[in-house]
Amino acid sequence: MSLMSSNSDVSDVTDSTIFIFLLALVGVFYPYNRGALFTALVVIYALTSGIAGYTATSFYIHLEGTNWYPREIPQLPWYRGTIPQMVMAGFLPFSAIYIELYYIFASVWGHKIYTIYSILFIVFIILIIVTAFITVALTYFQLAAEDHEWWWRSVLCGGSTGIFILFYCIYYYHARSDMSGFMQTSFFFGYMSCICYGFFLMLGTIGFCAFVLI
Repeated sequence: MSLMSSNSDVSDVTDSTIFIFLLALVGVFYPYNRGALFTALVVIYALTSGIAGYTATSFYIHLEGTNWYPREIPQLPWYRGTIPQMVMAGFLPFSAIYIELYYIFASVWGHKIYTIYSILFIVFIILIIVTAFITVALTYFQLAAEDHEWWWRSVLCGGSTGIFILFYCIYYYHARSDMSGFMQTSFFFGYMSCICYGFFLMLGTIGFCAFVLI
């Protein structure tokens, strides 16, 4: 049930992100008015809550949540553990968005204005596709090794890109930004920790849903 509830929340975040991208593509947001973007995000998040509830119920029924029985899992080599698979699953999607991250950070935390929303949307689609494919592949290898506890593993592998983004935040703060002091440090890492956690949940749900639907 905790997995279904997490998926419902993140389904709401994913839907909101897609709607924000679509609005940006049609030119709704003025680049110098960042408040409109955050206001639209809150409103769309509230309006898509019904989709989140429907998604959680559908997955619970699809996975036959009342008929789960434990089964013994054989001993697996270390490279098939959770952490090594998370590293493999997170590196490839992160490498696809690494360059675009610099421009986003320069816009949010610097003095530059980001206006190429079409490129950002394409990179976002690539991120979703790569995350889905690599999570499905790693989860298939896990099931082939008779490890049936794939649901949380698929979420962790899909969402591991958020951890890579957090490491990039640390690199950006020390190497690219001019911020210093307690207030700026706490403000930067407080916001970015929430954003990275949101990415972790969103991409983890995408990986989970991709494997369920295939």
